Amino acid sequence: MPTPSTLVLIDAPSNLGLRPPRPGAEPGVRRMPDALRATGLLPRLRAHDGGRVAAPAYSPEPDHATGFRNGAAIAEYSQTLADRLSPWLQRGQFVLVLGGDCSVLLGSGLALKQRGRYGLAFVDAHDDFSFVRDRRRYQGYFTAAGLDLGLATGHGPMALSDMRGQSPYFRGENVVHLGLVVTDEDRRDYEFESFERSGIHSIDADTIRRDGARQAGQRARTRLEAMPTQGYWIHVDADVLAERVMPAVDSPNPDGLDFEQLRALLASLLASPKAIGMELTIFDPDLDPDGTLARRLSDAVVGAFEDSGRLRE
Repeated sequence: MPTPSTLVLIDAPSNLGLRPPRPGAEPGVRRMPDALRATGLLPRLRAHDGGRVAAPAYSPEPDHATGFRNGAAIAEYSQTLADRLSPWLQRGQFVLVLGGDCSVLLGSGLALKQRGRYGLAFVDAHDDFSFVRDRRRYQGYFTAAGLDLGLATGHGPMALSDMRGQSPYFRGENVVHLGLVVTDEDRRDYEFESFERSGIHSIDADTIRRDGARQAGQRARTRLEAMPTQGYWIHVDADVLAERVMPAVDSPNPDGLDFEQLRALLASLLASPKAIGMELTIFDPDLDPDGTLARRLSDAVVGAFEDSGRLRE
C-alpha cells in the first residue's frame, strides 16, 4: 500500500483535441474541471489546489501543417502543461489532472519523459492508437483526443509526437490498456492491426467484466510494477463507462463498465507505490445539465482513492 501523501489537483480544461459537436459549437469538456470541483472533489480528496492551466482558443478549422485540428495549439498547450506538472512531480506529489480531452496526455507524457522512463495505465474504451485507413480524407482534421495514445507512443507528426525531442513519451511495451471495446466497424475502418502489433498489453472490457475489475486492475498493476520504469501514470477516459451510466461523453460506449467496476479498477492501480499521478478526461458537463453524472464520477474517483489507501487521515 502506498504511503498517504498530499494530492495535488490541477485543472487542464482543454477541448483542443476534439471535433465540434455541431456547427458553431465548442466541445463542452472544457468545463469538466469546474463541474467536478463543484461536487466537492478538492476537499473530499483533502487535496492541494495546484491551479489551472488555461488552454488556447479552440478553432474548428483544419490544421494542414500538423494534420491535426488545433495541432499547433495542442503542441503549445502540452508544453505549458508539462512545465506546470514538472515541479509537483519533482517534489514527489501525486498529481491528479482534471481534463479536458484526452490530448492532455501529451502534456503529462512529456513532463514524465523529461524526468525518465515511465509506464502508463490507459483506461479507455477506445484504443486511441489506430489511424483511419483512408488518411488522406482526414488530413488536417485528425483529432488528437482520438489518437492520443498513438501520439504519446511516437506515432504521428513530430510536432505532437516528438515535442522537445522526447519521442516516445511512453514506450509501447510500458503501456497497459484497460477497458477496450472493439467493433467490427472499428476493424474495418481503422488500422487496428497496428495496435495489435504495438507491444501494448490490452485487458479488454469483456475480460474485466468476466474476471472482476479488482482482479484485472491487480494484474495490470503487477505488470506495470515489474517494468524497468520509475513509476506509472494513469489515464482515465470517462467513455470507458457504459453509455447507460455515462452518456455525457463525445463517443458513448454501449459495452463499457459501471461506476462500481471503475472504482475497483482504479483502486487496484492507485494502491501501487509506483503510481505517481492520474488524469481524468472527456466527461462533458454540457450533457449533464443537473450535475448527476458529475457527482457519480466524482464519487467513483474519491472511492477509488479511499479504497487504495492514498488519502491521508
